[in-house]
Amino acid sequence: MSVPTLPAPVRTAPAARRAAGASPRLRAARPRAVVVPPSLEIGESPAAAVFRAVRTRGPLTRDVVAKATGLSIATVNRQVSALLDVGVLRERGDLTPSGAVGRPRVPFDVDHERFATVGIHVGAVVTSIIASDLRGRVLGAVEIPTPRTHSDEALTSVARSARAFAGRWHRRTPLWAGVAIGGRVDAATGVVDHPRLGWTGAQVGQIIGAGLGLPVSVAAHVEAMAASELLLAHHDSEESEVAEPVAGETGMYFYAREMAGIAITIDGRVHTPSTGPGSIAHFPTGSSAQCSCGAVGCLEATVSDRAIIDAAVAKGIVPQDGRPTVAAVVKAALDGSEDAHELLVERARVLGRTVATLRDLFNPDRVILGGQAFTEYERGLPHVASAFAQASRLGRKDVRVTGFGNRVQEYASTVVSLSTLFADPVGAIRRTTAA
Repeated sequence: MSVPTLPAPVRTAPAARRAAGASPRLRAARPRAVVVPPSLEIGESPAAAVFRAVRTRGPLTRDVVAKATGLSIATVNRQVSALLDVGVLRERGDLTPSGAVGRPRVPFDVDHERFATVGIHVGAVVTSIIASDLRGRVLGAVEIPTPRTHSDEALTSVARSARAFAGRWHRRTPLWAGVAIGGRVDAATGVVDHPRLGWTGAQVGQIIGAGLGLPVSVAAHVEAMAASELLLAHHDSEESEVAEPVAGETGMYFYAREMAGIAITIDGRVHTPSTGPGSIAHFPTGSSAQCSCGAVGCLEATVSDRAIIDAAVAKGIVPQDGRPTVAAVVKAALDGSEDAHELLVERARVLGRTVATLRDLFNPDRVILGGQAFTEYERGLPHVASAFAQASRLGRKDVRVTGFGNRVQEYASTVVSLSTLFADPVGAIRRTTAA
């Protein structure tokens, strides 16, 4: 889906405040937001199980849900009644089978027209803003350049843009905001350290939540991408079902675009280290690329979008004037440029070898590859597979490219905005009402 682009937020703060950040008076005046850690896992409560069954397979009747979840019919009745009461489900009397008697035979479905959530993916270069329904379907998305200012000012601008965008769905009640972002995230407070943006102690949860007037959850973006594979259906692909949990199954999500990262899932839950996600930015690749850290051959310095653009400019594949993009490099390759093709193929080979090394190290049951470094140039995928096969020393396992294609960032923030609702539907609605 193509997405419209909003103009960059206008910087209006005085120069002194831009340098020092928002003043203590302004910070004190900002209303307090409700920050809730995201639940990046398949919920185990009866309400979560019922809601999951309905949003992935609905419309359903109570007896079908009981069979699908293993819950008693009495438990299903209680949960359905509670979910109907808070408005996340609706009965579908129009679908009642002819001759059916009694309420248990009346189908019900997710009320996907009443509510919306707001997701924000803060990237190193571009920030995406997404509106979604309660099934996890994207209603619409826009992109803005990530503001290169102090975190308070930048986040205030992002929140203002998000509020304006969410206002387009004025007939829906907004429930929650979710932010997926790189760097180290304190999910309990929504505070983020993002070296790439120069942010330290950024009050992401407080500023976004207050700006939108919604409860907010904040998650590390690669962990959020891994959660989207567990919790959301691939609506834009043939793989449309949400992955069903397998007891004890482990997975590794590998992401590469402007940044590179991995996340581990264990038994239907994304592993979130207490000190934040680890980093593979400086994983050695054996390339000759010079990294900002002073070393040679670091992963991000070799495969990131910026690295590819710089190499393409140096080779004369794309002009240096203007704003060269990876899309321009891909177009050149598709138009027959051998230099562009080889540049993208070499990135694919490096990625294949790196994924193989990490897969052999962690030995997960499933590996999912996400990010435009994999999905933007499909002709590179056979080279990823070939390099992986040559470098791996373990037997063949489930290794696949995400079904979300080039929209992984959208669904990462979407799942953060929905994860609390998925885990505790009734509690989330009540918390929203209280907020």
